[in-house]
Amino acid sequence: MRWINTRPSRGAQLALTLLPFVLLIVAYAFGSAARLAENTNDKLLPGFADFADAINRLVFVADPRTGEYLLWSDTAASLVRLFAGLGISTVTALVIGMLIGMLPYLRALLSPFVAVISMVPPLALLPILFIVMGLGEASKIALIAIGVAPTMIRDLALKALELPREQIVKAETLGGSSWQIGLRVVLPQILPRLITCLRLQLGPAWLFLIAAEAISSDSGLGYRIFLVRRYLSMDMIFPYVVWITLLAVVMNYILDRIRVALFPWSEPEKQA
Repeated sequence: MRWINTRPSRGAQLALTLLPFVLLIVAYAFGSAARLAENTNDKLLPGFADFADAINRLVFVADPRTGEYLLWSDTAASLVRLFAGLGISTVTALVIGMLIGMLPYLRALLSPFVAVISMVPPLALLPILFIVMGLGEASKIALIAIGVAPTMIRDLALKALELPREQIVKAETLGGSSWQIGLRVVLPQILPRLITCLRLQLGPAWLFLIAAEAISSDSGLGYRIFLVRRYLSMDMIFPYVVWITLLAVVMNYILDRIRVALFPWSEPEKQA
């Protein structure tokens, strides 16, 4: 028997999926108990009761200064910025990526430029964006778009280039123009990859958003994390980190379900 040919049952697969998370929680519980035993006021690894109290204050108790429920108001502010940046990136990547993949002249013009831009560390551009665009929402959204779009453009262009040349020739034989070929041959085949690209860029997009909010913002998940860090409020920081992770996981799952629903043929075959 070879390990490469063995597959876990559904129960075993569920157990294996949950095992790392359970071990992480158990390890934290032991570490927290040990630190609190030495110092009941320890803030580095607060107990689960402290987490429960902090979550209650963040979710169900209005802030006395603003009257807002902090977790929900911060989430709304961050998601608006994130969706705006990802939306701009998606449209830009789809149009430019498809054109680079289809048209040799545009490929010669834009492909090297996009490749160079994709190598620029986006966070290094943040001070420039703040100087040029100010400290408002535009610079935060622009950072997400600049950080995400070039990689998506290159990926979609490569996907368009990988399409069999025979398909293009057949479409030309049937009298299809460049626009018709793009809309009816290329576009349907790169749209599933577009959704996959978007899923892969969720992590970097959150990174750029948190960095921008931490430096200059008065609301948002990143702003709140870096605001309370000066007080060593780990009972607030950990729930915010977990909440951001949960949001990213849910977004990733929704995008994958959308891809499967719209393009069922793009679902990879699973062997029994």
